[in-house]
Amino acid sequence: MNFLKSFVPWIAFAIVATQFDWRWSGLTGLVLAAGLLVLARREGRKADTLIIELSALAFFVLLTAVAFSFPSSPLKTYTGALTDAWLALTAWGSILLRRPFTLGIARTMTPPEMWDNPVFKRVNLIITLVWALSFTITGLAGIALLNYAPHATAALIALKVLGFAVPVAFTIRYPRIVQARAEKAA
Repeated sequence: MNFLKSFVPWIAFAIVATQFDWRWSGLTGLVLAAGLLVLARREGRKADTLIIELSALAFFVLLTAVAFSFPSSPLKTYTGALTDAWLALTAWGSILLRRPFTLGIARTMTPPEMWDNPVFKRVNLIITLVWALSFTITGLAGIALLNYAPHATAALIALKVLGFAVPVAFTIRYPRIVQARAEKAA
């Protein structure tokens, strides 16, 4: 569950956005993303374990710059959905580059002799695909909801929770399922 702290800036951003102006939620995400990266580097974590953190820093730098430069920008309405869209691009990009973002994280919890195992790589590709699909669906659904039912707060919150909970549950369960199958076959 260590990987969940990678999402702290995104979660804090979402919480602060419900109470304050988007400038302050963007700045909150930026400060937390930068702080997480500093802590991770002090811990000696390598770049392949920090894809989500690096993506968060880039997103929150851009968002904060836009929010403070153009506080009444129409983007303000869509920031929640834009976070999902950005994370979807991050996940899909990591897949296209053949470096699924979950792979680096999984290596921190797996013995080095497993890292080149095709099953290990495939499991992480599938997990990253689930995250990418979830972010994509949540982003598109969020944009649609904000466009057609902007005051459907409960639906937006449910969408966010599901869009995060489903891939978290899959990330936890899927490797166990694959391992159980392998042990049964052996």
